[in-house]
Parts: sequence; C-alpha cells; structure tokens
Amino acid sequence: MAASAKGDRPDLDPQEHWDRVYTTKPVDGVSWFRPHLERSLTLIERADPHHSASIVDIGGGHSTLIDDLVKSGRTDLTVLDISQAALDVARTRVEQKSNCPSINWLRADITKVELPPSRFDIWHDRAVFHFLTADQDRKAYVRQALHAVKPGGHVIVATFGPDGPKQCSGLNVVNYDSQSLHDQFGVKFKLVQADTELHGTPFGTTQQFLYCFCKVSSV
Repeated sequence: MAASAKGDRPDLDPQEHWDRVYTTKPVDGVSWFRPHLERSLTLIERADPHHSASIVDIGGGHSTLIDDLVKSGRTDLTVLDISQAALDVARTRVEQKSNCPSINWLRADITKVELPPSRFDIWHDRAVFHFLTADQDRKAYVRQALHAVKPGGHVIVATFGPDGPKQCSGLNVVNYDSQSLHDQFGVKFKLVQADTELHGTPFGTTQQFLYCFCKVSSV
C-alpha cells in the first residue's frame, strides 16, 4: 500500500512510518486487507487477456495481488513499495511457493524513483495515490506513470471515494470521485471505466474505494 506518505507531515519519514505499520501489524490486521483483490484482478485481466503484459504494482506492500498474478502464469512482474519490511513479507511468502518466476522487488518512493521509460504495460495502484496530499507529489506521480507506462498501456488507480475515510494509518488522505481523479492525470490518460467498491475491512467496517481504469495515449 505504501509508496510515499509524507504529504502534509514534512517531519515524517515515510519509510520509517510504513516499516512501523508493517512490522507491528499482521498481514490481515490492516484496514485495506483483502484475501484477493478481485476488482483489480478483473481490470488487469481486461487489459491483459493473454497474460503476457509487464505489470508494476505500486505500493504493493504485502498484498496478495502478486500471488494471484503469479498463479495466473504472468512472469514480468514488479512490486514497488517504500517499505522494505512489507516487501520482505511478500517476497518470503511468494518464494515459498514452487515454480514462482523472478519478480523485481523494488524498494522506492514512487515520487522520487527513476523508472525505465516505457517499461510497463500495466500500472496498478490500490491506495497509494490518495496519500499524496501535496500537489507536487501528485504531479511527480503522474509524470512517473506517463514516463514508465508504454503508449497504449493501461493505468489502474484506486483511491478512497467521496464517502471513504479521511485518514488512514495516522495520515490524511485525499478523497476523489471519478472526475476529480481523472483530472489529476489529464488528457493523456483516457478514462475507460470508473467504479466504486465497498470494501469490508477485517474489523467489520466498510470503506468506499474508487477505481479508475485508464489507457495511456499512444500519440
């Protein structure tokens, strides 16, 4: 879930914050946990029906999305997160399974990392972008996506919706509807589909998520 988290807390070290979250709570002890990210998987399948795409999961944390992508037979996979602790949990879990492919585990802040140009067919982010409360961080994120995703590739971004939480893991978030989220990305990202999801947390509460599925302009 974490790729950057400083936002309006300039004194906060994002890596320390998210390492603390991931080392003090079990995998299913965080509000965003789902056994499987069904909606994300459906959108990825729509973008990559032949299971041949290069995929990056931004803020993958110790999510099980990577497990399901491996199980589907996909092999060109990158998981990026600012928390090494989260990556270690996911990597250990995946590598304990037989016949797992080589996965690129990348510890980085998505607003600062230098990604290869036109490297990925699919960019997936469930619940990182809404932590970017500073305008310059959001602009840096969008530049990264435009730089790293191939023309004609797809971007899947999920944030808290208008009725979603205003804070998460002790941090403020920005809530979006489909128009305001797409406006952050601009005309080079064509909005293909927008959906809301009511996510049931492990604690018996409900969070509203908004998913935007976009195609990057090939012009």
